Amino acid sequence: MKKINLIVALSFIALVFVSCNKEDDAAQTNQASQPTEQSLKVTQEVLDKISALSLNNSDVQVIKHTNLDGTTEDAFLVEGDIVITADQLKNSDIHGGITTEQYRTTNLVSAPKTINVVGLTGTGTTALSTNMRNGLTAAINRYNNLGLTIRFNLTFSSSTSGANIVVRRQTGSAGGVAGFPTGGNPYNSVTLYSGLDSYSVNVNAHVAAHEIGHCIGLRHTDWSTRQSCGQNSNEGQAGVGAIHIPGTPTGYDSTSYMRACFSSSETGNFNSNDVIALNYLY
Repeated sequence: MKKINLIVALSFIALVFVSCNKEDDAAQTNQASQPTEQSLKVTQEVLDKISALSLNNSDVQVIKHTNLDGTTEDAFLVEGDIVITADQLKNSDIHGGITTEQYRTTNLVSAPKTINVVGLTGTGTTALSTNMRNGLTAAINRYNNLGLTIRFNLTFSSSTSGANIVVRRQTGSAGGVAGFPTGGNPYNSVTLYSGLDSYSVNVNAHVAAHEIGHCIGLRHTDWSTRQSCGQNSNEGQAGVGAIHIPGTPTGYDSTSYMRACFSSSETGNFNSNDVIALNYLY
């Protein structure tokens, strides 16, 4: 999955940047190099559809995705931390484009809506660590404090009954993965990787809020440069344009919670532009 590298900095750089994803490139290469075990293929048709949805199609991979019922299926990993199944890709609408500076997908959550979030507990490896639980709680509170037309109801349980989004832990590098809404509903899961266990509650809150942001339709704010990752690459608009949200900047927003990569000093707070964008959409 999009590599979760700590960006190797020169000795004078204080912050360590991490992408909001999971595995390193080598692990992904090994996984993607076994086509005999995969039912999905990254064909030109798939790339064209992903591109038409205003998503970056330059590094699409096929991964084994674990569903909430414990079953696994092949799915596409796009932009490093967006999981899209074959059915979701097939049924996604192509219209409208994305919205800048805080960017969104063409699919949003139908509002008003109460979104039930379950953070997994128990004794298994999917149970959230203490830092993850505290970070998720802080993230949900920050969303709810905005008074949006969507509201999150958070519980911690070993049961996923009634959940619209299940937040679970999985072994891997620091970061997480999620997906985009379909049919007016949020993506149904957020996976937080065990590398976050060594990070602060604030960083865990930041990553949880970021991945929930994907679940409700937000894209990376620095999609055009991936500057937060120390890169200079464009995730692409696919020719459908970018519509600016009034009141938000058009340049790099260094403190947005929807940056492609995060630092070890994150506070977990939304900045003023994030608040404007969320209120605009919801």
